[in-house]
Amino acid sequence: MMPRENMASLIQKIARQARATFKNCGSSALGDGNKVFLENHVKLRNLLSEIRAEDLNITPRKVDSTPVSVPQSPPVTYMHICETDAFSMGVFLLKNGSSIPLHDHPGMHGMLKVIYGKVRITCFDKLEDGPATGGGVSGGGGVEVKFNPPLLPYQRDSVSSSFLRSAGEYTKDNTPCVLTPQRDNLHQINAVDGPAAFLDILAPPYDPDDGRDCHYYQVLEPASSSAESGEQQQHTWLLEIPQPADFWCGGEPYPGPRVSL
Repeated sequence: MMPRENMASLIQKIARQARATFKNCGSSALGDGNKVFLENHVKLRNLLSEIRAEDLNITPRKVDSTPVSVPQSPPVTYMHICETDAFSMGVFLLKNGSSIPLHDHPGMHGMLKVIYGKVRITCFDKLEDGPATGGGVSGGGGVEVKFNPPLLPYQRDSVSSSFLRSAGEYTKDNTPCVLTPQRDNLHQINAVDGPAAFLDILAPPYDPDDGRDCHYYQVLEPASSSAESGEQQQHTWLLEIPQPADFWCGGEPYPGPRVSL
């Protein structure tokens, strides 16, 4: 399929709209109650919904026979498009069977639009941390929650309470997946039934020096096997962990239209 004639202006429009939407991303006024922000946010989502792989000169990858565990072959690669103080934009490409582990976006907004393939996105909201005791943590009503396997002493301060917000599959036909500082802020992304790629916007960009470092998490399994209600099943506990050894992200050139801001 040939790219549409206005493809260069589309990714440029997306970048300009992202800049307009998130130009005050460090301000406490930015959020659900800000009318201007919400209007710009809708415009950005609508533009992002139109983007296709051919607009970025990206050809959908075929299944790679190279195992994702081969050190010379990163399971995920990233094409950098642009970055300002307000936002970053690029494309993540996932090999068949690969995933981006559960991670957070501290104080950040984000939009993710699949451009080919299929991904499963599992999103969590982080709640208040529960104090750790013994091999578990203190849950609601002062009841201690035990895990299987039990927590080690040094892990107890790295446990946080969370809520499973959503889990679903996305293709190029779906609207963007959206995250905010309060909602769907932690997510895991798995390639489903083959390679996949998505355009990613984060605002503001990750910056460890400004308190926006990326943290990885593991979902803990409660030791109790008793039947739980749906709401209880959606309440989860997360353990902050180092970046998983089997995950790393390589870089590759962005082949699409140049973006200037």
